[in-house]
Amino acid sequence: MAIDPTGRDLQRFLAQPDDGAPVVMLNLLRFRDGDRAGYEAYMRATAPHLAKVGGSLLYAGVGDAALIAEPGQAWDAVLLVRYPSRAAFLAMVADPAYQAITHLRHDALVEAVLQPTHPWQVAATP
Repeated sequence: MAIDPTGRDLQRFLAQPDDGAPVVMLNLLRFRDGDRAGYEAYMRATAPHLAKVGGSLLYAGVGDAALIAEPGQAWDAVLLVRYPSRAAFLAMVADPAYQAITHLRHDALVEAVLQPTHPWQVAATP
């Protein structure tokens, strides 16, 4: 099960066009043995690193029973984290001080999805 981005994942992320626009990272999280407290410790440790690159936590929510999902598709938590650009995200994850705390995230999770998103310009309906 995926938890941390691999070098290949980061290469794919780097290969996407970076127009300097903000990126909102969708985080789907499954805690190891219900270790939400461990992940919260990671969030507290990450806050200064996120602020340093101009990022912000937009939303954090605890998952309820899935309304529509196949078995095993429910998540323990969902986070939306905004980065000013792809470069800002990469600067944070490349920072040795940030890398020193990533074990907190790894230890608290059994599975994760990190999905970069950008604004979807939907036409208004009459």
